[in-house]
Amino acid sequence: MISLPRISMLTAGFFLFLVLLFPIWKITLIAPQYPRGMGFYIWANKIVGDKPGTLKNINILNHYIGMKPIEPDSIPELKYIKYILLGIAGMAFIMAVFNKWQLNLVWVIIFVATIALAFYDFYLWEYDFGHNLNPDAAIKVEGMAFQPPLIGKKLIMNFTAISSPMLGSLFIVLSMVSGVLAVFFGIRQKKV
Repeated sequence: MISLPRISMLTAGFFLFLVLLFPIWKITLIAPQYPRGMGFYIWANKIVGDKPGTLKNINILNHYIGMKPIEPDSIPELKYIKYILLGIAGMAFIMAVFNKWQLNLVWVIIFVATIALAFYDFYLWEYDFGHNLNPDAAIKVEGMAFQPPLIGKKLIMNFTAISSPMLGSLFIVLSMVSGVLAVFFGIRQKKV
């Protein structure tokens, strides 16, 4: 018979596989000259513009203020995040086999720590792009940082930068919730 903790851990692993199929985050820039906005999606293994040529146009604008170009091939995290997600998904399946609430709790702790580190790394990436500017840039604004918000909306010169989670982030949250439910159901099952 399949128990609720086991089903929850299998579900947690399944949701992590779904993360690889959808974008995790989106950053959009809106300005008078771009009223429909220009945006790019961040996946576990790539960054793509919301339309063809968007990433190139954003890099051209960034060049004028001294930001480094966004070059997905030069971002090491995009090379290994999918393997980390697959590893954590595999661990969830292994935990489902053992079906011990203590092991499920260890999985939840590892997963939460990994997501917290990934979120911090994302902040550092944004910080680096928005603060470490080329001093020879064509446009310089003393004391101005061009870092988009981690989440939410921020006015940067005449651009409104919007940073928001996408469907991949929802699957990360659902995976986490499933893992927590596995612990909860396991403790409850033990008491019965």
